[in-house]
Formats: sequence, structure tokens, C-alpha cells
Amino acid sequence: MKIQDFCNMNKFEEIMRNWAKCTGLATVAVGHDGKYISECYNFTDFCIKYTRGSEEGRRRCEKCDREGNGVYSCHAGLVDFGIPITLDDGTVLGSIIGGQVLPENPDEEKFRGVARSLNINEDDYIDALRKVNVKTRDEIEASANLLGDVINMFVRASYATTINKKMLSGLREGISKAADQIVVANDNTKQIEAYSNRQKILALNASIEAARAGEAGRGFSVVAEEVQKLAQGMAATSVNIKKALGEVTETINSLNK
Repeated sequence: MKIQDFCNMNKFEEIMRNWAKCTGLATVAVGHDGKYISECYNFTDFCIKYTRGSEEGRRRCEKCDREGNGVYSCHAGLVDFGIPITLDDGTVLGSIIGGQVLPENPDEEKFRGVARSLNINEDDYIDALRKVNVKTRDEIEASANLLGDVINMFVRASYATTINKKMLSGLREGISKAADQIVVANDNTKQIEAYSNRQKILALNASIEAARAGEAGRGFSVVAEEVQKLAQGMAATSVNIKKALGEVTETINSLNK
């Protein structure tokens, strides 16, 4: 299951974009397969161009992406976050990752050491570092949790809406089929009424013939009475069925509307 299958991704992007503008933090959403499903917002040259631009830096960053949860310090010294995107039943659909900020003014010598370990030009690395935003850890955690809460509420609401639409569509289809079946049942009830009427006539004729036969027709008269009772029973049952079908028909027609 993919978020794109049921979410309005324009609205999803709007939430991400507005949050990035307000906080100045970097962020991007990824699916459960690890592929980006949103634009990248506020990504820094320090992270993307230089740290991930080196082979060793990219390896370390990918390890942080896999293992990072909540708000954490990355290998290069910045603060990042990883917030899972889940449904109410716990199904994980992806995650929001980002951060790329400093929790305090940096110790440049420490970062020069990181540059050397990653085989990156130290001066270029420090120039990029000076452009990274500084936020307190509390600010970073509050901002990350806010984005996670809003995105998760949006995704879950979108999923519930999609499921409800499917259920309603199935209900409408079922009601439509039920309406067709009610029509058939009403037709069958009319046939039962016709059979009942014919049996009444046959029973009456049989009684008349039995009376004409006198003593010889007495046994036949008993059979005729039973047939007549059966016909009367069928007629009563037909009335009850017709009444019940009438009530169901009214309900079905009301639901169809």
C-alpha cells in the first residue's frame, strides 16, 4: 500500500512546504520502500552537496537514515529526525526525515576533523556549515513532532475516507442488487397467488363432482377438502410474503434514493 494511492499529494506537499518555511528545517517524505514521495525542502549544501557527496559520508548518512528514530544527532554533528508515517492499526507506510540543523554554535575545528575523515575540502565544508541554521534541541523536537502529528493525522483521515467511500460504493451496489431481487420476489409472489387461485377452483370443481358421485365420491370429497385447505394456506402465506416484500421494497427504495 502506498500513501500516493489514497492521499491528495498536493495537500501533502503543502503541509510539508509550509512547515519547512515556518521552521527553517529540512524535510522530505519517503515511502516504505525508501524512495522520496515529496519534494526536498530546505536541504543544505553541507549535508547534500558535501557530506553525502563523499562516498564515506553517504554510507554513514544512509546508516543514520536506516537506524535514526525520533530526534537524533547524525554522524556529522547535525541534528536530524525520523518520524514514521503509520495507520491506526500500526501499519508503517513510510517516514518523514529531515532536520539538518545545529543544536548550538558549532566548534569549527571539530567539523574540520569530520571533513578530513570524509576526504572533503575543509574550507568548503566550513563555509557550508556556517549557512546551517542553529536551533535548540527543544525547538527541533517540537517542530519534528508537530510535523509528524499533522502528517499522520492527514494520512489516517485520507485513508479512512477512502475506505468509507469503498464501503459506501459496495453498499450501494448491494442495495441495487437487492432491489432487483425484490422485483423478482414480487413476481414470484404473484405466481404463487395464481397457483392458489387455480387450486381453489380445482378444489371447488372436485367437491361438486364428489357430491354428484354420491357415496362413491365420498373419499374423493376428503381429498378435495384437503386441496382447498392447501389453497387457502397458500393464499394466506402469499399475503404475508407480499406484505413483508412491500416493507422491504420501501426500505430498499429509500436507501437507493
